[in-house]
Amino acid sequence: MNHHPNNHITDQELLDRFYADGNKEWLGILLSRYTLLLFGVCMKYLKQEEEAKDCVQQIFVKIITELPKYRVTYFKSWIYAIARNHCLMKLRDQHGRKVELSENMLADWDDTSGKNRHLEKDRLLELMSASLEELGEEQKRCILLFYLEKRSYQEIVDITGYTLMQVKSYIQNGKRNLKLLIERKTSKT
Repeated sequence: MNHHPNNHITDQELLDRFYADGNKEWLGILLSRYTLLLFGVCMKYLKQEEEAKDCVQQIFVKIITELPKYRVTYFKSWIYAIARNHCLMKLRDQHGRKVELSENMLADWDDTSGKNRHLEKDRLLELMSASLEELGEEQKRCILLFYLEKRSYQEIVDITGYTLMQVKSYIQNGKRNLKLLIERKTSKT
């Protein structure tokens, strides 16, 4: 797909450039790298694609307005926290203080294993997002269409122009490679 001329620049360099000259283009490049991660986080909490897409846009606006106020060092963790909090607030507002939602969350957070479960899920999502970026373009594209967008094999064939055999192969191999990448990353920690 598109190989951005600024792909070699690290997140931190982009951030530093943004802080130095206030040029929102640096921020645009940075945000485009994390659209997928943010969408994944929003889907995890909101479970509805349209709502998740809207949420990503709202989070982008929030990031653009908040970022100049702070000196952010770990961009990925920072936007991840903003996204998660945004989704939780949205859920709370939707459920108009529905008791079971907040009580379950509080119970979960009071209980250490609950807190660890949340952290574990978050870590896995981050690992998955990072690992996805390491897959070949075809595998990445097919996996995203299949799992994130819930497209059928046939729809993926129509969208990508790959043959049905290729699509099945990309998804199968991509899934295996993703698993290996995640396992490799978790064994390092």
